[in-house]
Amino acid sequence: MTVVIDPTKAPGAPRPARVRRPGPPRWVLGLVGVLVFLGAWELLPVLGIVQAKYLPPASEVIVALVRDFGLTAFWVSVGETLLAWALGLLMATVAALVLGLLIGGSGFLRRFTNSTIEFLRPIPSVALIPLAVLLYGVKIESSLLLIVYACFWQVLIQVLYGVADVDNVAMQTAKSYGFSGWQRIKDVVFPTVLPYLMTGIRLGAAVALILAITAELIIGSPGLGREIALAQSGGAISGMYALILATGLLGMLINVGMRTIERRILGWHPSVRGEVIA
Repeated sequence: MTVVIDPTKAPGAPRPARVRRPGPPRWVLGLVGVLVFLGAWELLPVLGIVQAKYLPPASEVIVALVRDFGLTAFWVSVGETLLAWALGLLMATVAALVLGLLIGGSGFLRRFTNSTIEFLRPIPSVALIPLAVLLYGVKIESSLLLIVYACFWQVLIQVLYGVADVDNVAMQTAKSYGFSGWQRIKDVVFPTVLPYLMTGIRLGAAVALILAITAELIIGSPGLGREIALAQSGGAISGMYALILATGLLGMLINVGMRTIERRILGWHPSVRGEVIA
């Protein structure tokens, strides 16, 4: 009797690699998820689970959103929101980068400011709304105060992490070659900090939009948030939900745009190259 042994099942034999079946692209799964969400939303008021006067059907809201796309006032509000978002994020990034490089490059300043940073960072930006109204009223400056405060900590912490990650050998080598302080920052510190900085900016971009809408909604600064509050107070519930959807679309576009910028700027970085290859 002859016994035939499968070499792939013998003890110690390497297992054959599993062949991965190609799945649907990510965008297809994302689209299916959106359609399922909209379908559930459409059924809730139709089946009477939620009253339509509180949650109109998705089809009605989408029609209202498409109608808004044709209104000049809608795009003016979008522009006002984006202006506050961009200015606040820019101001916070510049301030956090400068202070982060200054504090991170000094062990004394790190220890001296650590407790202050840990005390101020957890304070919610919305707690500053009374101060913003007191100083600037309902102008865009109120929104900027909240946005800058919230985004500043997002970027600063990342910059401090980046400075701490600078290779000490590379820094000492730069000193031995006679690099000036500015050259060491430009050629040694900044390339290490840049991936952390881009992460902080990407996180700050989302926070900036949230604070811009919050300020407009509560304070009454010009923008989409104020239009949402006006629609709610005027009983235009479908229009209110349409504007809420518009803020969601705006946030998605900002996130996609920031990730695209990050990939372009950090095309040399291993993490981005690995993401592109994967």
